[in-house]
Amino acid sequence: MAMTMTQKILAAHAGLEQVHAGQLIEAELDLMLGNDVTTPAAINVLEQTGVHTLVAPEKAVFVLDHFTPNKDIKSAQHCAQVRTFAKRHGVEHFYDVGRMGIEHALLPEQGLVAPGDCIIGADSHTCTYGALGAFSTGVGSTDLAAALATGKCWFKVPSAIKIVLTGEFQPHVSGKDLILHLIGRIGVDGALYRSLEFVGPAVQHITMDSRFTIANMAIECGAKNGIFPVDERARNYLRGRGKREPVVYEADADASYDEVIELNLSELRPTVAFPHLPSNTRTVDSLAGERVRIDQVVIGSCTNGRMEDMRIAAGILAGRHVADGVRCIVIPATQQIYLDAMEESLLKIFAQAGCAVSTPTCGPCLGGHMGVLAEGERAVATTNRNFVGRMGHPKSEVYLANPAVAAQTAIRGYISQPEEMGGPS
Repeated sequence: MAMTMTQKILAAHAGLEQVHAGQLIEAELDLMLGNDVTTPAAINVLEQTGVHTLVAPEKAVFVLDHFTPNKDIKSAQHCAQVRTFAKRHGVEHFYDVGRMGIEHALLPEQGLVAPGDCIIGADSHTCTYGALGAFSTGVGSTDLAAALATGKCWFKVPSAIKIVLTGEFQPHVSGKDLILHLIGRIGVDGALYRSLEFVGPAVQHITMDSRFTIANMAIECGAKNGIFPVDERARNYLRGRGKREPVVYEADADASYDEVIELNLSELRPTVAFPHLPSNTRTVDSLAGERVRIDQVVIGSCTNGRMEDMRIAAGILAGRHVADGVRCIVIPATQQIYLDAMEESLLKIFAQAGCAVSTPTCGPCLGGHMGVLAEGERAVATTNRNFVGRMGHPKSEVYLANPAVAAQTAIRGYISQPEEMGGPS
C-alpha cells in the first residue's frame, strides 16, 4: 500500500509495515516537549495518577519561554515547579533563562530534532520540525503527561494535501508570505487533521529559516503537521548539530492525496493577514493609498525570530528610525541568535533605529508580556496568530506579516511595501 512521507514515519514508529488514513495507532516517540505554560499541568496529572518516574527522561525537553523572564508570581511559581521536576527526574534537556530560547527555534538549533523523528509537544506550533523531515505535532498537557510516563502517544493517521512548489521568491517575499497565501486560499480549516506535504522543484530554493516558518504555521489552516523532504539544504543545516542519525523517508510515487495544490513562488507578493484570522489575507500592494496606521511592531517569535529574519529587519532599519508614536520590539528567538546578531552589529542597528531589543521570549505573541496591546491599538507582528485579544485587549488588532514588511511599517508608521534593503553598518 502506497504511503505519504508522514504515514511512513508513523508506520515505522508504530512498528507496522503500513498504515492508512484514519487508522488509530500507538507510536513510540523520539521527543516530548513542554514549556512553562503546559508542563505544570502535565506534572500535576502525573502526580495525581501516582506516576513517580519518567520512562525516558533523555527524550523529555522542557523550555521556559512563554512568560519568562517571569512576569509575575504565578509565572514564577510555574517555572519553579518545572525547574524542580526537571532536576528531580534528571531531565538533561532543560532550558532556563540565560541559556534558552523560544522552543521551536531552540530545538532544531540544538540538534535535538532529526529527520524521521516522531515528536509531540504541548504547544500547537510543534509542527515546526517538519521542516527537517520529522513528524511533529501539538498535543494537550494530559497527552504530554501520558507520553512522559509511557514514551508513547496515540494518533489517527492523517490523510494529506500535496503542495507542489515551483519558481523562486521575489525580493522581500519569503516563507511567511507563502504560508499566509496558502492559508488565505484554503481557509483556517482547509487542511483540518491532514498533513501538508511540501514538494516540487522550488523546495531547493527555500531557506531553512523559511521552511521552519512554513511548517510552523501549518496548524493555522488546521493541519496535523507540515513536512518537507530532506534535501541537501536540510542536510547542511543538520551537519555539525545533529545528535542522532537521521532516518529519511520519502513518499511513494503513487501515494494518495486528498488534494494537490500548485504554488508558483514567483507570483507571491508580500502578504499581510488582517484581523482577526490568519486567513484574512491581502497583499501589501493591494492597499494602494489605504494607510493602516500601527502603534506597535513585533519582530520575533517561533515563526520569524531566526537569524535570517534579524538580518532582513536590520537591512531595512539600518540608518533609519522608527516612526514617532510607534513602538518596535525585536526579539531574537534564541540566545545563540542574540549572540550572532550582536556579532553582526544587528542589535546596534535595532537600538539606533529606536527599537527595544528583548531577551528570547514568547511574551508578546500571546499577550503575555513584553508588548501587550491596549484597547484600540494595532500591531504588525511576525508572529503566527491574530485572533481577537491575541496580543492584549479584545479591542486591539494584530496584523501578521513578514520581517521586511514589519520593519518597513515600523519606519513609516503604517503598513508599507518594503523598500530596497540596505545593510549592517
